[in-house]
Amino acid sequence: MADDKLYQAEAQGSGTFLISKPKRKKHKQRQTALKNPKRGSRK
Repeated sequence: MADDKLYQAEAQGSGTFLISKPKRKKHKQRQTALKNPKRGSRK
């Protein structure tokens, strides 16, 4: 797998971290949107 797709935490100093993580898959975003309808929208 590519290096940028993995979880990484980079210490910046004084308790500050840059955290990178993989993006969510398209079909997972769709499932979440279907289960959590937006406020004010019709079902």
